[in-house]
Amino acid sequence: MFFTRRQFNKLALTALPASGLVSLSQAKPNSKFGGVQIGIIAPYSFRGMPATADDLLKYLVQLGINVVEMQSEPVEAYAGAPLQQGRGPMGPPPGGQGRAPGAGGPPQGGGAPTGGGRPQMTPEQQAAMQAAQRARAEELRKWRLSAPMEKYKALAKQYKEAGVTIHIVKFGLNASMPDEEIDYCFNVAKAMGCKAITCEPPLSQTKKLGEFAAKHKIMLGYHGHSNMTSDEAFAKPSSWETAMSHSAFNGCNIDVGHFTAGNGFSPAEFIKKYHQRITNLHLKDRKINQGPNMPWGQGDTQIKEILQLMKKEKYTFPACIELEYPVPEGSDVMKELAKCVQYCKEALA
Repeated sequence: MFFTRRQFNKLALTALPASGLVSLSQAKPNSKFGGVQIGIIAPYSFRGMPATADDLLKYLVQLGINVVEMQSEPVEAYAGAPLQQGRGPMGPPPGGQGRAPGAGGPPQGGGAPTGGGRPQMTPEQQAAMQAAQRARAEELRKWRLSAPMEKYKALAKQYKEAGVTIHIVKFGLNASMPDEEIDYCFNVAKAMGCKAITCEPPLSQTKKLGEFAAKHKIMLGYHGHSNMTSDEAFAKPSSWETAMSHSAFNGCNIDVGHFTAGNGFSPAEFIKKYHQRITNLHLKDRKINQGPNMPWGQGDTQIKEILQLMKKEKYTFPACIELEYPVPEGSDVMKELAKCVQYCKEALA
């Protein structure tokens, strides 16, 4: 469904809880504080909540967020992609964003971070699940190769009219995709006016993907985790340096929490050195030595100092909130996200 701004504001106002979130009476959402653009990754940060493109826009306006890194599922669902029952566009489940081998961390998607406890599947069950995944991926691939770009332009327009820019789109890009499907991902980004695509392929695939990025003149931001043991994972600074050596359009999506947890030190110096190649940051607070996610200010990640660095140096790439710590009892996702927004605002005052 396509909403006019008046219809959308009326809908969002009726759904707005009395929890101190930003009022929709303001003309436009604005999360640029002290010259630093704060954004959010969606739908991942809205875990457990309805996650259509319309739902997400409502949440963003409620929080006063005007920039988003949007994962591909709600974008493609809006455009009419075939749906996996109960989830979203058919493809690798859940989230379909791809993970570097050994990358670790929760899957990128709209659900909550998960941890073990699942019953062991039999070889037959594993084979059946893999066959179903391949079938879903093939159906999505066929749809993508004939998908018109008009719906993506309409989605970007709807968001823009509400005051929100889809700055980045995240795809499960990998070099094993057919060339035409890789081109499709870049064409979607261009149709929506995105500045970059974020993705999580193995390091060894970044030479080929960098060639596509150069052809389309759209940056790729490779997302990092904290796995220090795999040569294919993005965790050590050298992984991004290798990828960047392959193409001027290969860049970095630095998760400051994962970087700190894995490397044991702040990514500030890396950010300063390679700021021109950074598509965006992900903000979260983790303990060093592969420690857990913590409410902001309770971990070892220097979020405040990194934001102040961005302010001092006038960096223009966004810093995107990624809610990954457990929601405390008595709170909810939107309240915790509002706290994260306020943390950024105060750090940049």
